[in-house]
Amino acid sequence: MKQLYQNLWQTRVEHPFSGLNTHAYFLQQDAGNVLFYNTSNTDELDEMAELGGVTCQYLSHRHESGPSLSIIKTKFKSKLCSSALEAPFIDGKVDEKISIQQGHRPNIMVIPTPGHTSGSLCFYYAAHSGLNYLFTGDTFFQSNGQWNTLVFSDDGGSVPQLIKSLTLIRALKPDVVLSSASVGEVSVVEVTEHQWHEAIDANIRKLQTK
Repeated sequence: MKQLYQNLWQTRVEHPFSGLNTHAYFLQQDAGNVLFYNTSNTDELDEMAELGGVTCQYLSHRHESGPSLSIIKTKFKSKLCSSALEAPFIDGKVDEKISIQQGHRPNIMVIPTPGHTSGSLCFYYAAHSGLNYLFTGDTFFQSNGQWNTLVFSDDGGSVPQLIKSLTLIRALKPDVVLSSASVGEVSVVEVTEHQWHEAIDANIRKLQTK
């Protein structure tokens, strides 16, 4: 894994489709380490074990499902958490099904953000000191250095829902934004409040024309 910040690591890139890059992110916490999204690079699980293992794995939406979920759960005895709406489409047992915005672990807010799919989630790590991280799943992602969105209507996504979700996360104050998938090499972006608002507003305007 690649260490990005004092308490955050990024797994090795994967390419589920041509031109698409995906990563998972390992957050180290005193109250129990968290894995955001999913990784098929099971060789990196030993590195996670050396850092204290995984207490909970959060999936942002159904497209992150895969056989490695059961491998991770078996190795760490971790809980698998997802949206209640996405759970029926995820391989294996989801231990905690989330349907409302809530503080789920120390400093982590789970935020329903439907639009990409019917039950997409974002995760906001609000540090008492240091950097605030926003894990946007595929709700808001980098595409060749630009912010973008994508609606999967066959999976319950919709443009009106996505506009509402973007408006919701606009109110947050992330220092670092990390999507689960990206087009191009950039997947982690440090932002100022002005840059964040500008990026969200531009994509809302674009969606409103569809």
